[in-house]
Amino acid sequence: MTYDREHRRLAWCVALLLRHAPDTVVTGLLDRLDPAVRGYLCRDEPLAPSAVTLLLRHGSAEDRRRVAANPHVLGRPLPGLPGVAVYAARPLPPADLRGTVTAELSRLRPAPVPGPDAPPPAPGAADAVRPGDPAEPAPLTSGELVALLRGHGARRPRVPLALLRLPREPLDHELVVREHARRPLPAGSVEALLLVGGLPPEVCARLLDTRTGSSYGPGWHRPAVRAVRTGRLTCDELVAAVAPAHRALLLGALTEPAGRRIRSGLRWDLTEQAAYRAALHRVLAPALGADPLRWAELLRRAPDFPGTLPELAASVAAGPAAGPPTAPAAPAPGPLGEPLRRAVAGLVPPAPAAPAGPERELALAALGVPNAMGDRREDVRWVGACLARELLSGTDVTRHKAPAAWALDEDHWLADLDPWDTFLGDDAPADPAPRTRARALLAARDEADRQLTAALGADVDAWWRAALVLPEFIGPLPELLAGVTEGGSVPGRP
Repeated sequence: MTYDREHRRLAWCVALLLRHAPDTVVTGLLDRLDPAVRGYLCRDEPLAPSAVTLLLRHGSAEDRRRVAANPHVLGRPLPGLPGVAVYAARPLPPADLRGTVTAELSRLRPAPVPGPDAPPPAPGAADAVRPGDPAEPAPLTSGELVALLRGHGARRPRVPLALLRLPREPLDHELVVREHARRPLPAGSVEALLLVGGLPPEVCARLLDTRTGSSYGPGWHRPAVRAVRTGRLTCDELVAAVAPAHRALLLGALTEPAGRRIRSGLRWDLTEQAAYRAALHRVLAPALGADPLRWAELLRRAPDFPGTLPELAASVAAGPAAGPPTAPAAPAPGPLGEPLRRAVAGLVPPAPAAPAGPERELALAALGVPNAMGDRREDVRWVGACLARELLSGTDVTRHKAPAAWALDEDHWLADLDPWDTFLGDDAPADPAPRTRARALLAARDEADRQLTAALGADVDAWWRAALVLPEFIGPLPELLAGVTEGGSVPGRP
């Protein structure tokens, strides 16, 4: 029983750390788990989106079976969950779409020149495309499919998914990427290709580069969210792939170019948004640090920079001598100033806290006492009241709450959190409680990202030592990281 309890606690703590770890560390930690811990992790713990993607990509069939049984993992293409099989079972395109496709193909394909002895065409030979019909035209080539996808999918992937169900030749990935680089495909068509195109990760990443485009469209964010949710890309890969750079920044707040928050349809939930922001921190923190001048320069350059966010961060870190990018950027569409300002402001490291009054000092001291209020439910109620009064913030919880594992697991200090309540703007609905809880979660995750990245970096051995110590450690997170990185004894660990 004790052995089983240790396995479960280690799986819980590894899952907490995987939320903040880069991809190389996630892979390294998963490889070090023994089968029992790995099984509990895959089946029972809330897994970070990137961990799910890497388990899909590199894990065993048993890993995939266990993740499919995990009640916390939704929307991924796993056995028993909605995914590619659902879209493959869609009915054939309706008759009106088949007629439209036939008309468009007649313009794409040169009409054959009948010979002198050719019989006259049968009546209705040019009717709608029906698989199995004797008059069915040849399967679509990749070039014809791209031409059809370019004409559809401006809003949703429904029609492109129907087009991909038509008889066609195997998809030429290089041609699709080349055509997309010349002029980006509509967002709905890219989303459909991510769902059923069978594309490798490197092709998926290149389809998210829209630097040659000139407009957003209503569903500009959907391919990026879909790439993560279907297990095609990790958050780190997404941040490295999206171009231009200001789109990667806007995805961190999931804000439309006009400044409105995206509240319906396909979008991040709070845990996915926190995971994506962690990937943004890993790119921006090493280049910009806490220097307000560099963050201001990032905000100034972002609207017109054509490359990816890592390229923009490197350009800002190099200073003014690096000059503007060599490739001309298309004009930034829409009034990006205010949405970008909010997105970047949410990533800037917080300024040092002002001197605390007596009440706040008592609250911070109470955070460092496990079960200071007597039991977990009363602790959660008390932390919620302090958050509502702005006496404490999510950043304070990460820095001061003990034990460290409870600080990393918001279930121990934050109650009644709706992961889909992502409307964090000042014009949110009248009840401020959901907005307060959501902001506290993101602030706590952001602070944990900063502390863990600064202390452990990409050192798999250091992350593994932290995972082994975390289950029994009784102090706050900064003390844990100091003990792990300085190599001394860690309190609470024999």
